[in-house]
Amino acid sequence: MDLEIIFISFISAITIIYFIYNKKVLNSAISVNYHFTRQCNYKCKFCFHTNTNSFVLPVEKAKHGLKKLCNAGMKKINFSGGEPFTQPKFIGELVKYCKETLKIESVTIVSNGSLIKNRWFDIYGKYIDILAISCDSNNEDTLEKIGRYQKGKEHIKQLKNIYDICKKHNILFKINTVVCSENWQEDMSDLINVVKPTRWKVFQCLLIDGENAGPNALRDAKKMVVTTEQFNHYCNTHKDIKCLVPESNELMRNSYLILDEYMRFLNNVNGKKEPGLSILDADISDAINNSGFDRKSFYKRGGKYKWTKGNNLDW
Repeated sequence: MDLEIIFISFISAITIIYFIYNKKVLNSAISVNYHFTRQCNYKCKFCFHTNTNSFVLPVEKAKHGLKKLCNAGMKKINFSGGEPFTQPKFIGELVKYCKETLKIESVTIVSNGSLIKNRWFDIYGKYIDILAISCDSNNEDTLEKIGRYQKGKEHIKQLKNIYDICKKHNILFKINTVVCSENWQEDMSDLINVVKPTRWKVFQCLLIDGENAGPNALRDAKKMVVTTEQFNHYCNTHKDIKCLVPESNELMRNSYLILDEYMRFLNNVNGKKEPGLSILDADISDAINNSGFDRKSFYKRGGKYKWTKGNNLDW
């Protein structure tokens, strides 16, 4: 009888540990996109993170939030915006903190590339695993129509310069492209074959109510939207490019943990970006539970991949 009680107690303990562990795994913030600023020097017509303020957290508060995320299981942090390099000192301090202090596996910056300077990477390049540059066309006129353009600057020339910077600093080079009404019939193969990204993420243009769609939005991206057939046509045009990673609206849905400038997770379940409580004030598990994040969808879209740079990249 004593052995039976001991056995039942043992099984009960294992069951409790399993559920606690399973809940921790499901609630872990494995990969987070931190949109720490809405400031941007471009005006992309399809952008769904519109510029409504110039707020940026004090850097020490941002570090506190990042530490909480790290303790909650974050393995990869993507710094985005807006345009991250509107705040070069801020982003520099944070990438260094994430790598040196928090020992995070992968530190990524997503940028339009226009404000990137060699000198910044001489100081902070060693703390970055991936640099993702947004480029939607190999034609400057098309980029101007889209709004990914600044007078007096050649976006594609700068893209090639950044490729060289990544080679110099042993950083994985990535390209992000949004497929929209202005570019869905294009062929970017020649450019991709020149700059040789390790990963080319191709997104279907997405509408978010209150951001780039709806009566209260600052921009109307409806004219930029493409059908599933048009998106598939674009992907099929580039099907022979090995680094291509297509991401339709369906694959994107609820598969990202997006943190805004106040460190609030944005819930997109209802087609809007509805902010929860700031992780600076709330329990991380509660914040993730209310974020709408679907971990299975994250893996389904290929969210986990080789995201840490090695000592010897194959250029």
